[in-house]
Order: sequence, then structure tokens, then C-alpha cells
Amino acid sequence: MHAEKLISGLVAELEEGGLRGSFLVRDLHSGHEIGIEPDLAYPVASLIKVPLAAATLERIRLGELDGAQELRVQPGRISTPGPTGLTRFRHPAQIAIDDLLYLSMAISDNVAADSLFDLTPPAEVTRAMRAWGLRGITARHRIGDLADTPAERFDPARAHLAHSLAIGAWTEGRGHEIAQLDVTRANSGTARAFADLLQALWTPSQIDEQVAARVRELMGSNLIRQRLAPDFISDAATWSSKTGTLLNLRHEAGVVEHADGRAFAIAALTESSVPAATQPEAEVLMARVARTLRDHLRR
Repeated sequence: MHAEKLISGLVAELEEGGLRGSFLVRDLHSGHEIGIEPDLAYPVASLIKVPLAAATLERIRLGELDGAQELRVQPGRISTPGPTGLTRFRHPAQIAIDDLLYLSMAISDNVAADSLFDLTPPAEVTRAMRAWGLRGITARHRIGDLADTPAERFDPARAHLAHSLAIGAWTEGRGHEIAQLDVTRANSGTARAFADLLQALWTPSQIDEQVAARVRELMGSNLIRQRLAPDFISDAATWSSKTGTLLNLRHEAGVVEHADGRAFAIAALTESSVPAATQPEAEVLMARVARTLRDHLRR
């Protein structure tokens, strides 16, 4: 099928399912790629934890930080549905920097990530990305800021109201009345920028190989696997990724490595127009679109 016809059909599927998406699939060996609006900027939510991990590991490599150093981490004491790990702890804990990296990436622990941001602030993470020649991803705030949205102000039974606010307040320039959804104020990026980051982590680049290898390992340990993983993991393929979720945004960026040696970077950033917090069908749809794009390239 011709690529333009394929893409137009997938866009129609997304629209029918109440989604708009920015996708990019890239063959990491040939460089061939296919995408849907891959340069459209989105607030990236927890996807920012990948650059954060890379920047932290680079500082450990340089001797500026010690991965074995233990930090006293204050509990998140969050009781609303969703957050995991230290975010839900009731008491302080002593945790090594290396282990905070694992919690941040494997279970998307927001308190763990903010403990790392306390060491390497967002502006430093952005500078690290630029030093590696990577543009299009910008860190502007700590993860804790994501816990101050309309979703936390409504009773869980009225979560649809928060989603209605998120859906209806975009401006033409990708601004938003909710700061965490405004691409000029939020941690932001594009599908292409995340594909570039994945390529830099999986193939030789300006990122030190020891740093890249550890980030790959952390992404392979990701336990949040209901989104794209079902369409990419098998006995003959491994899937390493990071998800990001905020109000009506559902993202994932990762790499599928096949037993035949081929590898594809896949970045999927989506927004839903359906005012509902739980939408498993949206995750099935975004995975199907990503796999269809990968299948096209693989052929």
C-alpha cells in the first residue's frame, strides 16, 4: 500500500476512535521512517523521565554524582488512583540514586523522579540533551507539578469533568489554560525528537555507551505494559519503552528489537477527545496504528 494512502486511513481510524496522534516509526539501521504528524509538539508527561535518567547517568559517569549515595526521600502520601511507588509511601525512606533511577523508569515513580530532578534540575537536563545534539525535547518543570491539575480537584467519580476541561481548552498555537498541557510551559517534545533520542541510545552517538546501555536496561525493565507492548513483544522480539500519561494524553516511546537483528524506534504521542479517564480501547487503537506503521516499514 502506498504510504500516503496508509497514513490517511490510519488518521481516519484515529479520528473515529476519538484520538489525534503524532507517530514516528524509524528503522534504526536503514534510517527509513514513516509517521503521522511527527513534528507536532505535545506535553510529554512522564516521557521526560528518559532524558532525566540519561542526564543523571551522565553525571554519575563524570563523577559528579555517586549512584550508591543514599538520599532521604519524603513520602508522596498520594491516595488518588494512578501514582505508584514512593508517591504512595506514608513514611520517609533512604534510597540510593541508582535505585531511584530504577523506580522512576520501571514503575514511573514521580517522587523518585523528582528526587533526581532535585539533583539535576530541568534546565540541566535540557542542556544535556542539547550537548548531545538532540533538539525538540525540553524539560521545564519537576514531575510533581503534574499532580496539580483539575484531575486532582475532582472526586474520582467526576474525573470526566477534568478531561472535558483538558479537551476543550487548546489554543491554535498548542497553548492551554492548564499549564501542564501548554507546550510553552510544560515539559514538551515531538515524536520525531523522541525517535532521535531512542536512536542516540540504541546506536553509536554522542551519548556515552555506558550511559546509553544503562538507559536501555532501565527501559527494558518498564513494568507498564498495557499500551504498546502487547503489539510488539513476543518470543522473537523485545520491547523497551517508557510511557507518559496526563489527563487526556497517552504516550509511549520505545524500541522493538527483533531476533533477525532489525530494530525500530517507535514514538506515539496521542490526545483523546473522549472525556473519560479509563479508555483501554484508545490504547488498543494507538498500538494498532503504531504496529501498522512498523509493519509497513518492515516489509
